[in-house]
Amino acid sequence: MLNRTTRSVSPTGAGETLFARLAVAFEELEGAVADIHTARDRPAGSLRINVPRVAAVRFIGPILGDFQRAYPDIALTVIVDDTLTDIVEGRFDAGIRLGERLQKDMVAVKLSDDLQMAAVAAPAYLEGRATPRHPQDLHQHQCINFQWPGGGNLYRWEFSRGKRVLEIAVQGSLTVNDTELMLKAALGGAGVAYMIDYQVQSWIDAGRLMRFLEPWSPSFPGFFLYHPSSRHVPPALRAFIDFVRARSRE
Repeated sequence: MLNRTTRSVSPTGAGETLFARLAVAFEELEGAVADIHTARDRPAGSLRINVPRVAAVRFIGPILGDFQRAYPDIALTVIVDDTLTDIVEGRFDAGIRLGERLQKDMVAVKLSDDLQMAAVAAPAYLEGRATPRHPQDLHQHQCINFQWPGGGNLYRWEFSRGKRVLEIAVQGSLTVNDTELMLKAALGGAGVAYMIDYQVQSWIDAGRLMRFLEPWSPSFPGFFLYHPSSRHVPPALRAFIDFVRARSRE
């Protein structure tokens, strides 16, 4: 490859050909590295995210415009789904779920503090009725039942106080499978609703709903953004995780 004399070294014809080809290869390699840095600075690609309605309203809806402006090269698809979807089987990149429902083999990023359930009803409904002071008192009330999406069972209202744990199969003439509809029904005086506290707190503060059974209302892990365990997290997914986490802390 090289011609050597006592005073100089020069490439042979074959060496010159090799060096020319290597120069092209190194130029392509340099371009590929530059592309990687560009992708790191400006992530691109497609993302599919699976979220329940309450998380979509709280964490995703408020950030969509800002996220698109910050990352115009990311094509984001958000599927609102209240069933316990397997994100791997459904070909989703990530999802949001309550901590108690996370699969153990997922990587999870916490988005909220612990949450608490809240039993509430409109003042108009409670007028002339005894306010429940024990979970068993709910049997004397019209309660708004919640049916798990997908035709699942009715949710049994869970209460705890100290070491005592109760599950109440409440009675009522109204059943819904959407918490937003449950809230509207409670505001309209349809009966007692049992919901996550942050969903009803503003209405409690405004006097539109009254809360009771708080000492019996359990706390539980909040919302987490999660994705399959992998050594490599694509730049687009990393950008989404960091963006949602930062905004959730505001």
